[in-house]
Amino acid sequence: MDKEVLQNNNVSSDQLKTGRLLGYGIGDLGYSLVWILTSTFLSYYYTDSVGIAAGAVGTLLLLTRVLDGISDIAMGIVIDRTKSKHGKARPWIFRMALPLGISTVLLFSVPSGLSTGGKIVFAAATYVLMNLIYTAANIPYNTLLALITQNQYSRSLANIFRMFFAIGASIIASSATIPLVKAFGGGQSAWATVAVLYSIVMIVILFFLFRYTKEVVGNAGEVKDNVPLKVGIKALFSNKYWLLMLLIGVFTYIGSGLQGAGIYYAQYILGNSSYLGIISTAGLLPVLIGMLFIAPLIKKFGKRNIAIFGGLLGLVGNIIKLTNPNSLTCFIIGSVVSGFGGVPLTAVLYAMVNDTVEYGEWKSGVRTEGLVNSAASFGIKVGTGLGTAMLGWLLQLGGYVGGAATQSHLANSMILALNIYIPMVIGIITLIFLWMYKLDKKYPVILEDLKQRKSSIS
Repeated sequence: MDKEVLQNNNVSSDQLKTGRLLGYGIGDLGYSLVWILTSTFLSYYYTDSVGIAAGAVGTLLLLTRVLDGISDIAMGIVIDRTKSKHGKARPWIFRMALPLGISTVLLFSVPSGLSTGGKIVFAAATYVLMNLIYTAANIPYNTLLALITQNQYSRSLANIFRMFFAIGASIIASSATIPLVKAFGGGQSAWATVAVLYSIVMIVILFFLFRYTKEVVGNAGEVKDNVPLKVGIKALFSNKYWLLMLLIGVFTYIGSGLQGAGIYYAQYILGNSSYLGIISTAGLLPVLIGMLFIAPLIKKFGKRNIAIFGGLLGLVGNIIKLTNPNSLTCFIIGSVVSGFGGVPLTAVLYAMVNDTVEYGEWKSGVRTEGLVNSAASFGIKVGTGLGTAMLGWLLQLGGYVGGAATQSHLANSMILALNIYIPMVIGIITLIFLWMYKLDKKYPVILEDLKQRKSSIS
């Protein structure tokens, strides 16, 4: 069959309607509220409110993320073997909503009367608990993208809807958290109150997500059900495009883990912690706006190509910041440019991961949506853990003193590196991996071949 015909068929069939796109996308408004609260503010809460040393915080966050990443694989297996009238992934979204809210509140409820060692133990226990529950709630959401459609363009649209709400939640959480904490008194109890508010919103949204999505994608004929773990892992690591997406996810989320450095930059380089809201909005609002216009560009140029362009634009943004690192204006302009640069990869990352499901099925005859997404999530969490750990370790190395009015020159240099230089290196590495990703052109042919296999068996 002619390649152009295959592409047209791929776009026209199995497309999701707006209601389903909205039902899927709004889920990340809930997930992202608690994600941004923890990834952006937890390190600051531990160092400047609870009083735990920055180095200890970095080690704690990394070890917990690695442990949690292992649980991702287990959750992927559970999803692949789940059978219910609601599907494979949706039941877990419903079941885990309330536990996720409770564990988020516990995370920001370190008792002030504990010793330093007791605080570290409590922080470790609640962080492990929260991340295990987040895994059980979020891996099904990632997997759901492979189950609501096989249409490549619809997956991109669904991911755009998802990221639109995710960025909206990021703007809200980044801008409102510190003012809310101050409004509630500024102490440790204020952080717990904010966690309660965000958790209630998240629970309501996850129930909405469960109600307004539907799983429609099944196995293609000869694909085995209840695939043994050994077989699934072997198929996974023979999937070169999944491996590339794993690496892209790791480095992208190292950068995400480093976002917690923003509040230190606002306070000690620019002189006012309240600037964090302005800086965050400057970086995130362009992403929110860009999501409204990115779909036609993805359709015309492909996910990989548009992501490469965005990566180059992100580097330009960081160069602008470097022209005058102490200038709020330069930092805001650079954040706006980097924000627009982040639109493409943000819009297509999870769609690209889920496209590797069909490639793996085509190559090995094994279809494991849960394992693909859970293993990718493992890499993402390891990346986030590395980013947050680097934040704590480098601050400690620079002699950062939590709560101090001013910091040493070395500490300020570390804060500068965490916000500009290291993200630039990460961006260059990510661009190299994106250049190696060639699945976009092959996907329509692969999907048609899978459909023909199913037809020949049935």
